[in-house]
Amino acid sequence: MNDMTLVADKPETKPAKKAVGVPYAVLAELTHRCPLQCPYCSNPVELERAGNEIDTETWKRVIDEAEAMGILHVHFSGGEPTVRKDLEELVAHAAERGLYTNLITSAVLLDEKRLMGLRDAGLDHVQISFQGTDADLANRVAGFKGHAKKLEVARLVRKAGLPLTVNAVMHRQNLHQLRSMIDMAVELDAERLEVAQVQYYGWALKNRDAFLPTREQLDEATAIVEEARVRLKGILAIDYVVPDYYAQRPKSCMGGWGRQFLNITPAGKVLPCHAAESIPSLEFDNVKDKSLAWIWENSSAFNKYRGTDWMPEPCQSCDRREIDWGGCRCQAFALTGDAGNTDPACAKSPQRDVLRDPLEAARTIDENDLPDFVYRRIGG
Repeated sequence: MNDMTLVADKPETKPAKKAVGVPYAVLAELTHRCPLQCPYCSNPVELERAGNEIDTETWKRVIDEAEAMGILHVHFSGGEPTVRKDLEELVAHAAERGLYTNLITSAVLLDEKRLMGLRDAGLDHVQISFQGTDADLANRVAGFKGHAKKLEVARLVRKAGLPLTVNAVMHRQNLHQLRSMIDMAVELDAERLEVAQVQYYGWALKNRDAFLPTREQLDEATAIVEEARVRLKGILAIDYVVPDYYAQRPKSCMGGWGRQFLNITPAGKVLPCHAAESIPSLEFDNVKDKSLAWIWENSSAFNKYRGTDWMPEPCQSCDRREIDWGGCRCQAFALTGDAGNTDPACAKSPQRDVLRDPLEAARTIDENDLPDFVYRRIGG
């Protein structure tokens, strides 16, 4: 019995509650396989093996269900999504359904022929991650000699006429290259630059002391970004994500739990955010057993922290409760052991003091004595 038959033969109960609106994007994690070994990897600590990945026809059905729900965007991600030989087929299927398609890639496995094939299949946009602007540092952070290939493919993306986003994963050990990262994005003719500082849950938590910047570094980075936004207006759009540990109020993580996005893992589990599997108390429904719409509306995991009813004080009485939606549940769990606690990124959190030690370590660790990276390996 294939997955399509399984879904068709299993009757679904009617939704138990009123629909909650439509997510506008789905992150399709096609695989956890990846040649890079990034020590800040956002994939779960326990990676899915290739044998557990859902097949082409299941992904195509899920894309159909996403379109029927009114979803507008599909982001093909991983791991490294170009490992999948059916990527062109999935891109073409999404394009045929009218979905905007984005490829989130390390680019190290791409060449011009395959890139042109993806474009011809209907790919709309490419996002390439960079770990620095000079090869030695970038390759050391990635645990893979791929910087030169990334530059080559970024230029091929623009040659193919596709929009390019540069995803710059910034942290203590490469923030001194922020100006040159902005210059590089302009030189590559990128449409957008994401200055995304490492967030500390999942695998990245193992490398927090090696990555967490000082207050002085963060203030300088903020000034650099603000100046560049003015100088490059109309040339390069710059998104900027600061480390939560230095915030006074938490960010609206994923636009709020179960409000705007959903994530599908290589094995078919549907998550409210890419890191949600780090919360062990949650059970996630699978597209092999339930439709995407049913999961979005009825899944216990999605409804657990959706809206405001679940919030403890001081969140429940806060005038920002429908602005930041309680912050990040994964971070609350990583730092306090309870995903239902107030995000310690909020200055009002009763658990705010859990940030004291890592911030003190960031302030006092000698720049020449930073911890070695714990690299992310498929069996690690």
